[in-house]
Amino acid sequence: MSDETNWAGNYRYRAERILHPTSVAELQDAVAAADRIHALGTRHSFNDLPDTTGTLVSVDQLPQAVRIDAETRVATVAAGMRYGDVGIALHEQGWALGNLASLPHISVAGAIATGTHGSGNRSGNLSSAVAGITFVDGSGELITLRRGDPGFGGAVVGVGALGVTTEVSLDIRPTFEVSQQVYVDLPWDRVLSDFDAITDSAYSVSLFTAWRGDTVSQVWRKSAIGAHTAAPSTSVESDDFFGARAATVPLHMLPGMSPENCTQQLGVPGPWHERLPHFRLAFTPSNGEEIQSEYLMDRRHATAAIEALRPLAELLAPVLQITEIRTMAADDLWLSPAFGVDTVAFHFTWVRDQAGVEAVLPAIEAVLAPFAARPHWGKAFLDLNGVVPSLYPRMADFRQLAQRHDPRGVFRNEFLERHVFG
Repeated sequence: MSDETNWAGNYRYRAERILHPTSVAELQDAVAAADRIHALGTRHSFNDLPDTTGTLVSVDQLPQAVRIDAETRVATVAAGMRYGDVGIALHEQGWALGNLASLPHISVAGAIATGTHGSGNRSGNLSSAVAGITFVDGSGELITLRRGDPGFGGAVVGVGALGVTTEVSLDIRPTFEVSQQVYVDLPWDRVLSDFDAITDSAYSVSLFTAWRGDTVSQVWRKSAIGAHTAAPSTSVESDDFFGARAATVPLHMLPGMSPENCTQQLGVPGPWHERLPHFRLAFTPSNGEEIQSEYLMDRRHATAAIEALRPLAELLAPVLQITEIRTMAADDLWLSPAFGVDTVAFHFTWVRDQAGVEAVLPAIEAVLAPFAARPHWGKAFLDLNGVVPSLYPRMADFRQLAQRHDPRGVFRNEFLERHVFG
């Protein structure tokens, strides 16, 4: 399929066809008849995780709906829906999710399958909000697992190995407002001495850096408003933030880029789904001229990892656009990068130069290896030493779960053989 690529254009799918079933029954028939098949989301992966040599299948044409159970505080949504659309539907009925990723354009199923996340010391990644999941397994059977069921912890961040997800049930809470303030030039010495206080200063905190100079270029702080939010232990709303200055105009995290497609800043309150992402749903998030990588580890190693990465500044400079540093709470999902540990994530946005990016990844992976850094499943990484499976204590259990739900191996692909089953 030479003309089909991911949204960034750095990966061209090898599958022979892409199916868009319009019913679950049609999807079940497609899986049951396939020799090789794999789920395709909103194409925001930067590697071959969502590819196969046979058939790709998208659930974007299945009926899209949001069903709310106010008593249990759970919303069941179509797996192919974008988080931004789910957010609008929930907010209109007085409800909210606990967090969102930087892009509201990604699908629910794709995001949870890869452990995608937002930011916040007390907020888990998006998959931690999953209360139930329904998928078509390798035999074409429709399976539903709920929190507490055997195998649930392995099925949520399933990296496409168990089946094709059709519906997801998500924890919800009453809707709330968020204000966003950007600060500039946060001194590195304050980052190293006050990292926990900085990341605990708001509902969601992101640090942006190109690793050069004596300061972090920007800090994006999203403060929750209302009684139904988990308030941080400290609150900072002033022109000075640990030595950084409050921005007086809206900013994009990339120098010289227009902030038009970024969410509202300057402390103006607004609905949670219009502030927690970095980018607005109504705008194309990027022109696609980028590749992304991300490495996640125990938050206790945050400052040591920063000190290990800073000397790489000149090596990274020719291909790096920006690095974002975020935090999230631990969860108990077997293949979640935040499994078992409160986590810090180092996200790299590169120029679209595949060879150039792959040339610098070994240096990053080498300096982060002592911290047992787990790469984001859907972003560019190498893992030349094949250590990724060893970073997940429940990997053997996951392999058994995958064998149970996909005994024919129809969902297996080269990515899974390398990084999960290998």
